[in-house]
Amino acid sequence: MEVKMEESWKKVLEDEFQKTYFNQIVTFLKVEKAQEKIIYPPGNLIFNAFNKTPFNKVKVVLLGQDPYHGKGQAHGLSFSVQAGIKPPPSLVNIFKELQQDIGLQIPTTGDLTKWTEQGVLLLNAVLTVRAGEPASHSKVGWTNFTDAVITKISAEKTGVVFLLWGKYAQEKQVLIDETKHFVLKAAHPSPYSADKGFFGCKHFSKTNELLMKQGLDPIDWALQ
Repeated sequence: MEVKMEESWKKVLEDEFQKTYFNQIVTFLKVEKAQEKIIYPPGNLIFNAFNKTPFNKVKVVLLGQDPYHGKGQAHGLSFSVQAGIKPPPSLVNIFKELQQDIGLQIPTTGDLTKWTEQGVLLLNAVLTVRAGEPASHSKVGWTNFTDAVITKISAEKTGVVFLLWGKYAQEKQVLIDETKHFVLKAAHPSPYSADKGFFGCKHFSKTNELLMKQGLDPIDWALQ
């Protein structure tokens, strides 16, 4: 099937689009739509992370779990919400750590698109969700696809910084070749766990140190 995605990713992932599991995802989403289920993010934003951060530009991968399930929130970027939408609690905690770590003023927007344009792949492990039902699409095959994404990055690139926050993200560590990439782990920024090792992790400054050691531009984490 024809997948609308940025060309460099399309080339890297072309084998995945032919696999049975991917066709099953497509069929599942068509059935959901036919049953008039509301799916987030909107169809044109499902692959937003890939369209905003081409494969050859990826320097950092920030792995999330599944999209926000509230109206107008999800736009295909992990932890990010669309402009004008109040930042959810996990994102508020990310901003608090940003302030503690590098002294940035807490942003008024929860839209992290600016990070993606600098090489931060904001990848959710699951790319769709039914409105109001968290993890409702977690078993439809998306993790096969995003595991392949992580594996491809690991195999074909070097020096990428992977940010794995929380147990779920850290289970993906086995897909990453740590002889050629960097893995930074911390607790999840959720209010339930942020004080168990997310606050004080300094991942934003550490990421930039790792990038600069390779002669790469650091990420400007400021959003305004």
